[in-house]
Amino acid sequence: MERRQRGVSAGLLLLLYQISQVGLQNIPSVTLGVLLLNIFLFLNPLKPLSEVCLSVNEAVHRKNWQRLLLAPFHHADDWHLYYNMISMLWKGIKLEKKLKSIWFAYIIAVFSVLIGVVYMVLELLLVIILDDHSYEMNCGVGFSGVLFALKVLNNHYNPGRVSNVFGLPIASKYACWVELVAIHLISPG
Repeated sequence: MERRQRGVSAGLLLLLYQISQVGLQNIPSVTLGVLLLNIFLFLNPLKPLSEVCLSVNEAVHRKNWQRLLLAPFHHADDWHLYYNMISMLWKGIKLEKKLKSIWFAYIIAVFSVLIGVVYMVLELLLVIILDDHSYEMNCGVGFSGVLFALKVLNNHYNPGRVSNVFGLPIASKYACWVELVAIHLISPG
């Protein structure tokens, strides 16, 4: 779990460049705050990744519930941060303008915790169904789950669109599910 490199790197520089291209004045306040918090915690992590990642073993068995709050805002490496924050930038611009800042902030806060709970429930179900206790040890960090939930919400507010997933036109309401399966197949970790 200790993939993170410290300091300024290619992914971080590219993220900062992309943010500058959009312009700080064009990024709604909550979206900008989430971007800055994630960048800050990447550069100045509260703890090592092994102490913030979320797993059934750490959160449930060892009762280390603070991981529910810490895991979404820490990233494994600069490219993990880059891809998540670029996605947050575009989803945040669309949704925050539509939902307004207070409601969007509430949604981000709820999703940040709820996604971790869902992750642990799914891992526990895998332990029970497959009788494989190794799933209790899977430890994850990052904002991807929140972004997936935001994508579903965005699809709800913008129905009837078509997305391009790996060159295939797919109705947006299904695209997030196809992307989820594709990401899992491409990068199972």
